[in-house]
Amino acid sequence: MMAGGFEQGREAFERQAWGDAFRFLSAADVEQHLGLDDWERLAVAACLVGRSEESTEAWTRAHLECVRLGDIPHAARCGFWLAFALLNRGDLARGGGWVDRSQRLLDDARLECVEQGYLRYPVALRAIFEGDGATAHAAFTEAAEIGSRFDDTELVTLARVGVGRCRIYMGEVAEGLALLDEAMVAVTAREVSPIAIGDVYCTVIEACQELFDLRRVHEWTAALSHWCESQPDLVLYRGQCLVHRAEIMFLHGAWSDAMEEAVRACEWLADDNAVGAAFYQRAELHRVRGEFEKAESAYRRANELGREPQPGFALLRLAQDQLGAADAAIRRLFDEAQDPSARVNVLGTYVEIVLAGGDVTAARAATNELSLIAAEMNAQFVSALAASCAGAVQLAEGDARAALGVLRQAWSGWRSLDAPYESARVRVLIGLACRALGDDDGADMELDAACSAFRHLDAVPELARVETLSGRASVLVAGGLTAREVEVLTLVATGRTNRAIADDLFISEKTVARHVSNIFVKLGLSSRSAATAYAYEHDLV
Repeated sequence: MMAGGFEQGREAFERQAWGDAFRFLSAADVEQHLGLDDWERLAVAACLVGRSEESTEAWTRAHLECVRLGDIPHAARCGFWLAFALLNRGDLARGGGWVDRSQRLLDDARLECVEQGYLRYPVALRAIFEGDGATAHAAFTEAAEIGSRFDDTELVTLARVGVGRCRIYMGEVAEGLALLDEAMVAVTAREVSPIAIGDVYCTVIEACQELFDLRRVHEWTAALSHWCESQPDLVLYRGQCLVHRAEIMFLHGAWSDAMEEAVRACEWLADDNAVGAAFYQRAELHRVRGEFEKAESAYRRANELGREPQPGFALLRLAQDQLGAADAAIRRLFDEAQDPSARVNVLGTYVEIVLAGGDVTAARAATNELSLIAAEMNAQFVSALAASCAGAVQLAEGDARAALGVLRQAWSGWRSLDAPYESARVRVLIGLACRALGDDDGADMELDAACSAFRHLDAVPELARVETLSGRASVLVAGGLTAREVEVLTLVATGRTNRAIADDLFISEKTVARHVSNIFVKLGLSSRSAATAYAYEHDLV
């Protein structure tokens, strides 16, 4: 019977059914201790299903067994995986202890083996976390060289990503990205172990986000999603993947789907910092929809979990007409942000808030800095943001003609990025510039186009603001339906199925079902026929 348990665990491991592998191997170990290979399988499976302590225990037992057998290189390899997991969880002391123990074993045995390179990797990782970029670069480089000498693809891949990120931090962006792309060849071909695959995916995506290289972010997030979906039991990395997907959907205006992914991420994630990122994304979605109480709650939850709730929280205070609180928060953040990526994330919001407070001089200085960063980064997102800020400042300075040209460049940039919310916000500024130049027809058309986009997105605060600017009152529907719910109700009334509505609106069928349920609750209806009658009675069809 126990032999069957071992075999079931091994077979599940080969199928990458990590949950089954963990359960079978754990159960088998209760009555009869596992052998070395099975302890390693258990360690990997436990790690991938999010059972970090069980994984640490299994790697420790494997390490001790290797020492007992006199297999020092294998013991050092187990020590590497222990350090790898602990350091990535922020446990620098324990992780460093395993590096030192494993290195002493190799030194005492005077062994020249690939494990010497593996132990250089956590040394570099610890240096990164401690802010010592020079030491990290040297150690990653040495690890890559040793991996190449021993023809070890896994070590070369991990180390190459580390060197690439260090190069990017050193300002050698093209060289760094080339190393990341090269490492991804081994990952997408699955030439390395699952733990390494997931780590490299997340590391590379994070690096591309810092560079605002959205093309690579989209490409690698799609690949990570496919990899996660091929392993239903996978917990580790799945939550981070969902956060990345939510961020992309948010940019592209698929807000309902983005919220679903962010909520799912909160359910899957175990690491507090990652959960904080998921709550921050939920807060951003609530804010742009005008759900301010929910937004504040989510921002505060993100902060509790270690995620800085700014600059989103400052924008929330601005939307709530608490200009003083927004201004104080963004100026504090402006002073604290240091590296270019952090500056970009702050400067756009800073310009918006200080302009709202009438400080055009401060807005001009921040816009000039943002334009310099955009020129250095050569990233379309940053260029579009810089142009948006420059146009807003020129408009505030009274130079509507100059603002108009820059704003049209910004609009073109956001359109190329398929960013409907930012595109619509720029169209509002274009409309105001047209009005300042006496072109009332042009202004009306731009503001109408912005209204249509905001209505489609359910961007309630921006819609209300633009309708005030254009002098048009919004059409209210009984029951407090959102603009998207009105759109869904109209399509229901034409006889479309949920699948057809999803296709028409480019959202998921699950999202349509939720909208239909909300419509029924808000209007006190119980059937699609009753909803159809309501739509006709209120001239929605």
